[in-house]
Amino acid sequence: MEFHPSIEQSSIQEIKKFQEIKLQELLVYLENNSPFYQKLFKENDIHIKNIITLEDLQKIPTTTKNDLQQHNHDFFCIPPDKIVDYSTTSGTLGDPVTFGLSDSDLERLAYNEAISFACAGIQKGDVVQMITTIDKRFMAGLAYFLGLRKMGASVVRMGPGIPELQWDSIFRYQPKYLITVPSFLLKMIDYAEKHGLDYKNSSVYGAVCIGESIKNQDFTDNILSQKIKEKWNINLFSTYASTEMSTAFTECEFQIGGHHHPELIITEILDDHGDPVEEGESGELTITTLGVEAIPLLRFKTGDIVKAHYEPCQCGRNTMRLGPVVGRKQQMIKYKGTTLYPPAMNDILNDFNGILCYQIVIQANEIGLDEIIIRVSTEEENENFVHEVRDHFRAKLRVSPKIEMVDFEILSKTVYHPNSRKPITFIDLR
Repeated sequence: MEFHPSIEQSSIQEIKKFQEIKLQELLVYLENNSPFYQKLFKENDIHIKNIITLEDLQKIPTTTKNDLQQHNHDFFCIPPDKIVDYSTTSGTLGDPVTFGLSDSDLERLAYNEAISFACAGIQKGDVVQMITTIDKRFMAGLAYFLGLRKMGASVVRMGPGIPELQWDSIFRYQPKYLITVPSFLLKMIDYAEKHGLDYKNSSVYGAVCIGESIKNQDFTDNILSQKIKEKWNINLFSTYASTEMSTAFTECEFQIGGHHHPELIITEILDDHGDPVEEGESGELTITTLGVEAIPLLRFKTGDIVKAHYEPCQCGRNTMRLGPVVGRKQQMIKYKGTTLYPPAMNDILNDFNGILCYQIVIQANEIGLDEIIIRVSTEEENENFVHEVRDHFRAKLRVSPKIEMVDFEILSKTVYHPNSRKPITFIDLR
């Protein structure tokens, strides 16, 4: 099968050898075309002929989001007239960065998404409903469309929101898969229940979930996932990607992490000192893109804290798998001696049925310590509810945040902001 690349079924040694050849091609390309990396090699006295193995990568300094923001233009390796698409990063952590894609980058993006969707079981002829934007300079939406087209699936380009229209499309075109932010599925279920739609017998078999985690670190369903499946028995597949890496890690049917595509990306997982973590430890995902023409990246720190899994998967792929993102490095919260990331707090809030929407706000108090404020809107306001939420936090995370009740009309405007691609459930004011 062309969408099950043979390299993914090769031995670990063969995959490593293959990646080392690709790495050398990349280094030559950067030395010839990338103003940013030419300068980096020169300033650090790096001779690319000395970088032979994957381990040798550690001789090269890492690249950060900050570098991309400050020197965006110097990362381009091709002239403007070769760029066929402009995208930007979502800007979750600071200024969005511009990414240009050449014709061959779009081809690579389509291939990446085709092999990722094949992982999740999507096949030629399947109908797939995209509940994601394809415009607003959003690379992922375009990638999904190109990948589905490449593999011969049929696409219903619905875009986000409007449950009524989503159901109209589902009953009209009978999609087998949806691509969506998972929390939106709860809104769709809610709409279907209120309007007496027979959603449990729809054509939908599964959803590829983007932007939010649906798994715990041990791959059991997290609260969000459980709440969806309690009502609607469909398969949920995790996928993880970012604009910078133009590569996705998507789960196969065994659902034990997103598979690595070695022909597209080299991965390292580093500790706070920049050293590789021990197997089984979590660290910052650091990536080197392969086969990217416009803006290739070398040892780029994604800011995402993840854990890799190496034991063989029953699907026959021998590639490393990434577990759910533990959190974003910059979003780490030190609260009264406890280290926290927003996903752990999302899980607790998703546990409450009465919550219509929420936002976690972190700010520094007058003595410079982190303070957590949780803004919540509920169906009915009661003092008891606030105590319950606080007790739940205390029991699960050993922290007791400040809880503010906010009117749904007001809070939903900041959570579901028209300029944002995903719900804004976390604001960092530190």
